[in-house]
Amino acid sequence: MTDTTTTEALPVDNPDHIMATLEARDVSAWFGERKVLERVSLVMQPGEVTALIGPSGCGKSTFLRVLNRMHELVPSASLAGSVLVDDHDIYDSTMRITDARRAIGMVFQKPNPFPAMSIADNVIAGLTLTGQSLTKSEKATLIEESLTMAGLWNEVKDRLGAAGGGLSGGQQQRLCIARSLAVKPRVLLMDEPCSALDPTSTRRIEQTILELKSQVTIVIVTHNMQQAQRVSDRCAFFLAEAGTPGQIVEHGFTDKMFSTPTDQRTLDYVNGRFG
Repeated sequence: MTDTTTTEALPVDNPDHIMATLEARDVSAWFGERKVLERVSLVMQPGEVTALIGPSGCGKSTFLRVLNRMHELVPSASLAGSVLVDDHDIYDSTMRITDARRAIGMVFQKPNPFPAMSIADNVIAGLTLTGQSLTKSEKATLIEESLTMAGLWNEVKDRLGAAGGGLSGGQQQRLCIARSLAVKPRVLLMDEPCSALDPTSTRRIEQTILELKSQVTIVIVTHNMQQAQRVSDRCAFFLAEAGTPGQIVEHGFTDKMFSTPTDQRTLDYVNGRFG
């Protein structure tokens, strides 16, 4: 019998920086028999920064990894529900995982540039993984654009051939942001991107986030409540109580979440009474 199955592609090409709406619908997640997320639904709006807040162990980082299909890399992991980029379900059986990863980039807690690779080559490292081929001139333009968007160009433009591992911690993190931006994602996920950085580097990363939100939908996990207030437009408060799976207690505009939340547990958390 002839196989007529077709593979649906995500609209990943983003020449005009068209931002995406990212939506999780009834997402539950497990590691083996242990359920870590319970029916989480959240819409992350384009042109905004959405902060995921909550105590350690409430499922924030797991949820973030579900959003670009990294959760499934854990052998015992499983999930239910759906994740949509502009109504395209990235977990649909016809969806290519490379398209999902290209459309939804990730920046991790610890900077992870390729240490022996040059700054320039670090930026364009993702092109090979996503099957993109550019001329030398196109690569040079992309490197400059990506480093400029990440707020690093002026600091490294005269030493693009130097090893990425020789940069400071904050510069390495911005290099990782540039590497993610080079494949032109429509969504950028950031898992505590400033937790390992000094205050000066943290301020620079936060400035970069604020500058980027007009070009890419951003979702950030942070334990720093002041940071959540500084950079996010909306927050989602996750909580796992008494051994239950993580759930969203409430979500909404950041100003309201920190001033007049609807749930007392939210008010207690953002005011440092637990967590």
